[in-house]
Amino acid sequence: GSEGRHPPPILRPACRAAASRGALRCAPEQDYTLAFATLKLHPTLLRGVDRLGFVQPTPIQTEAIPAALQGRDLLACAATGSGKTAAFLLPILHQLVARARGVTRALVLAPTRELALQLPDDLPGLARFTIVATPGRLLDHFQFDYARLAALEYLVLDEADRMLDMGFLPDIRRVLRHVPRPRQTLFFSATMPPQIEKLTHEILDRPAKVSLQRNAAPAEGVAQAAWPVPALLKGALLVDLLRSEQVQEALVFTRTKHRANRLAKLLGRNGISAERIHGNRSQSQRTKALAGFKRGDFRVLVATDIAARGIDVERLSHVINFDVPNVVEDYIHRVGRTGRAQATGEAFTLVSPDEEGDFRRIERAVGSTIDRRRLDGFAYGATVAAPREGSRGERSGRSHRRRRRSGRRR
Repeated sequence: GSEGRHPPPILRPACRAAASRGALRCAPEQDYTLAFATLKLHPTLLRGVDRLGFVQPTPIQTEAIPAALQGRDLLACAATGSGKTAAFLLPILHQLVARARGVTRALVLAPTRELALQLPDDLPGLARFTIVATPGRLLDHFQFDYARLAALEYLVLDEADRMLDMGFLPDIRRVLRHVPRPRQTLFFSATMPPQIEKLTHEILDRPAKVSLQRNAAPAEGVAQAAWPVPALLKGALLVDLLRSEQVQEALVFTRTKHRANRLAKLLGRNGISAERIHGNRSQSQRTKALAGFKRGDFRVLVATDIAARGIDVERLSHVINFDVPNVVEDYIHRVGRTGRAQATGEAFTLVSPDEEGDFRRIERAVGSTIDRRRLDGFAYGATVAAPREGSRGERSGRSHRRRRRSGRRR
């Protein structure tokens, strides 16, 4: 039963007061007032949606669900956090809810393990009919009988642009060679660069197209801000922001796994509970860290881009880019962890002088100048006393290397 649980964030509540943490509120009503009851979904699905307290679909659901119910292939582009998951889960469930059980009829390919684990949780009934997997892991399972997909009818590529960014295109092609041609393919992506369009021409048959967001941009509910700061003082500024009343909790992104580890340790030394999630951690460690962050065990979850697509935290108030991403799409997907499902949130980016060029390219791509802020009372001119991210380990590492080099010379 769903009693006592928060409804999944993929659907918009009919009426939601200010969020319990005080940081978020419902976005203003849009022109999309079409109720779920008019989408011609199976009555069983409508009853389930009603029990969860949702009556109004998001814009991408309003556009995509009717097209998918017609049985056509679908190409959909919309912002991260806009409700794409329900836009493909509900039409598939509509087609399968009255079908016999015992075979896998739908396959959902996702870029990360976290996202693959998250999708069945959004609508648990889907697990009866569907395999959700990353391309590489699915290929590993094809050698076993239980992974045969002879009855496959529906194929979904979720976060397709990220799968391509991560180099999964060859694996996707191998998966397609292993499975029968589906009767319907649903292709969802937060961005639509040219290489994605090329792939759609190869795997989609005269698709219906839904493009609510052709150019890269965060969701409307995300308030963006930049915090210029010298690179060596980023850690100190982050600590002070977290100690202030401006940020109660945050998902913080770093460029590398090692920086994520060092930053989590820095926060811990300064009395801020933090965990980290990245590709070098085991699946059980990543799952435990994400679950702990969702429960509120940690104020901060430090992550790399590899995990960005699988992190879905209801009512997350802040996303912080500790490092400026050098790819615009990574920025979109990072900040898309907040302001989800038409809620609101804030995205901060700590920008060093060397990163200004990359950040200006992001501003041009999203079509706006992002507000620059300074933290009152912060020692921007400090050079030694401030807690600096990774400084102690970096200095000790350099000293160790110098001793080794000098020893060889002797």
